Amino acid sequence: MNTTSGNFRRLGGCLLLVLLAGCAAPTKPVPKTYTFFPPAPDEPRIQFLTAFSSEADLGRTGGFADFITGEKTTVSPLTKPYGLALHGGKIFVCDTVGATIQMFDLQKKRSAYFVPRGEGKLRMPINISVDKDGNRYVADTGRNQVVIFNPDGTFLAAIGKKDEMKPGDVAVTGERIYIADMLNHAVLVYSKAERKQLFSIPADAGAADEKLFSPCNLAVDEQQGRLLVSDIGGCFVRIYDLAGKYLKTIGGRGVGAGKFARPKGVAVDRQGLAYVVDAATQVVQMFDPEGRLLMYFGDPGASTQGELVLPAAVKVDYDHVGFFQKYLAPGRQCEYLILVTSQFGDQKVNVYGFLKQSAPAAP
Repeated sequence: MNTTSGNFRRLGGCLLLVLLAGCAAPTKPVPKTYTFFPPAPDEPRIQFLTAFSSEADLGRTGGFADFITGEKTTVSPLTKPYGLALHGGKIFVCDTVGATIQMFDLQKKRSAYFVPRGEGKLRMPINISVDKDGNRYVADTGRNQVVIFNPDGTFLAAIGKKDEMKPGDVAVTGERIYIADMLNHAVLVYSKAERKQLFSIPADAGAADEKLFSPCNLAVDEQQGRLLVSDIGGCFVRIYDLAGKYLKTIGGRGVGAGKFARPKGVAVDRQGLAYVVDAATQVVQMFDPEGRLLMYFGDPGASTQGELVLPAAVKVDYDHVGFFQKYLAPGRQCEYLILVTSQFGDQKVNVYGFLKQSAPAAP
C-alpha cells in the first residue's frame, strides 16, 4: 500500500473523530463566581478582579501567533515581589530575589526585565515610584541608595551614600522626593531638581508621639497634602503634612481590628481613605481620613480568590481601570484599582476594584 495514501487515511480518521467529538452534547457552563469584600449579606465595597505572576496570566494566548512571529517568552514569573508602581499602561514590580524590576505591559500583555547596568545596577530593589513624567525612582536596600532613571531606563543619579542611608521606600510629589530611611529613623526630604536634602521628618526627634522607629513604606495624599508613613518597628502609621508637621497616628501594636503586627505597604485614595498592609495577619485594613477602621480584605484561607500570602506593598490607581473592566461582576462599576503584592503563593500581584456605590432609590 502506498505510504502517502495511508497517512492521509489515518489523518482523515483523526479528523473524523474530532468532528464526532464536536457533535457530542455540550457541557453545561460552570457559573462564574466573584469574590467581594465584605462578604454577603453586607454591601460589597471591594471586588477581587484578578491576579498575575507572569505575562501568561495577563491573558496572552501565545501558541500559534508566537510561532508565526518568532516571539518567545524569556521572562520568568515573579519570584518574591515587593513594591510596585503604575504608569503609562505598565506595571513595574520590584522582584527582590532576582534584583530586577519586571515591567508588565497591559496593552501588549507582555512582560520584560528592567535590569540596568553600570552606575545604575540594582542590588535589591524593594520599592519604586514613577513620577508624572515617567522618571523612575528605585529604593534599593542593597545599594543603600535611591537610584533614579529617566523614562527610557537611562541612569540619571543616585541619592545617598554607603552606610549613611537604608531606604525602604521613595515617594515623589511636586518638586520633592520623600525617602523612608530605616537607618536614621526618619523620612528624608529632597528637592527634586537639585536632589539636595531640605529637611527630615519628624522635625522634633524628642517628641514621643512623632517619633519613627523603622519607617518602611510611604504614601502621599495629594488631595489633603498629607504624608503617610508605615512604621514596621512601631507597628503604626504616622501621618504628617508635606512640610513635616505631625498630624495623627493610625493603629498600634496588636493583632485585633485597627491594630498592626507587621505593617508594610500603605496607600491612600482621593477621598483620603488609607489602606495598610499587615504582613503578619495577611490582610489589608482600610481606614477613613480620621483614622477609624472601616473594613479589611484579603483574609488568608477565606477564599481561593483574593487571599494574600505574606503581602508587602499596596497601590491605589485610577488611570488603568479600563484594562480590568472585563473582570467585574455584571452590573458593577469600578471607581479605582487597589493592587497588593504577595511575596509567596501563586498570586503575586493581586488586583482589586473599589466599587462605585449605587445611588439610593428615590422615595
